[in-house]
Amino acid sequence: MGGDDRLGKTFWQSIDSTFYSALTVQGMKYAFGRERPSQTDNHNEWFKGGQSFPSGEVALQASFVTPFIIEYQHDHPWVWALEALPAYDAVARLKTQGHWQTDVLAGWAVGTLWSMYAHDRQTPFFLGIMPHGIYVGLRVTF
Repeated sequence: MGGDDRLGKTFWQSIDSTFYSALTVQGMKYAFGRERPSQTDNHNEWFKGGQSFPSGEVALQASFVTPFIIEYQHDHPWVWALEALPAYDAVARLKTQGHWQTDVLAGWAVGTLWSMYAHDRQTPFFLGIMPHGIYVGLRVTF
């Protein structure tokens, strides 16, 4: 499915937002260097070289599902149930002491904001740099 199909375009927007979110999260992890809850009891351990803030896992979940929610919310309101994926991941990261609460909220925000940006673009970024698309598989013409 390419950019001409509604579902295909939404998948490409999701890929774009996931890529943007991953870059942003990794940059923020290096910039803020916050320690994880499993490493310290002090939630104010910033700029110590940690990799806690923001949560990359929650950003990934949010960045992947949000374009579908934005695109299909009016036609299929049940699509909002996809928000259970980043919510579940956020709770899991808190329970395993992988992140602080502000880490998962920031990750959720990063993923959601990049998804909104990717959805508003007329042509998804990766489709724009590959004007003839991507082909996977075997193509035979008789």
